[in-house]
Amino acid sequence: SGLTAPLIQVMFGYEPTTFGVQGVFTAAAVVFFAYIGFDIVATAAEETRNPQRDVPRGLLGSLAICTLLYVAVSLVVTGMRKYTELTVDAPLADAFKASGHPFYSGLISFGAAVGLTTVCLILLLGQTRVFFAMSRDGLLPRAFSQVHPRFGTPYRSTVLLGAVVAVIAGFTSLAELAELVNIGTLFAFVVVAIGVVILRRTRPDLPRGFRAPLVPALPVASVLA
Repeated sequence: SGLTAPLIQVMFGYEPTTFGVQGVFTAAAVVFFAYIGFDIVATAAEETRNPQRDVPRGLLGSLAICTLLYVAVSLVVTGMRKYTELTVDAPLADAFKASGHPFYSGLISFGAAVGLTTVCLILLLGQTRVFFAMSRDGLLPRAFSQVHPRFGTPYRSTVLLGAVVAVIAGFTSLAELAELVNIGTLFAFVVVAIGVVILRRTRPDLPRGFRAPLVPALPVASVLA
């Protein structure tokens, strides 16, 4: 009937742009890239004055602020344009352009470019700290655990990772890189959730600056989700 087809499209989605329930699951499968920034807060825990207090506050606070901003922006954009008319590549900028505000569209595009640059820098910072910790534990060459005599940063891993990332970015499709990052992030989160359960049972005597709540219910739920 005339109502059945639109209802099926809204509930189960359609191509090329997917909406409805299927769109929610499709977005959830590739949204893990957005959570890497929160993970960097935990990665840089050693550089905080009081990790037991500051890291949980930083994680939960930044997550709450970003969630509120995401919801607010979604409400504004879908109020400006019908959701079926929004593009996938740059929905916010295109919504302002279609509403007769090209200046704000260009400003948003510029802000997005700046934001992506800061994301790249913060991801490199987190990866260098991971290399530093692994080198200190003997999982990587000891050279990566040496810090700069003036700046006190792991400069060797910073230079190496910066060069590797530049080469990969120059010869690899951004779409493929995004998919690989999402898959890698999902896998890392799953491994961490499983590791919390295993370590809680096999090494209950380890000193823990942070203690995950609701174990094993919360890690199992995160893996299943």
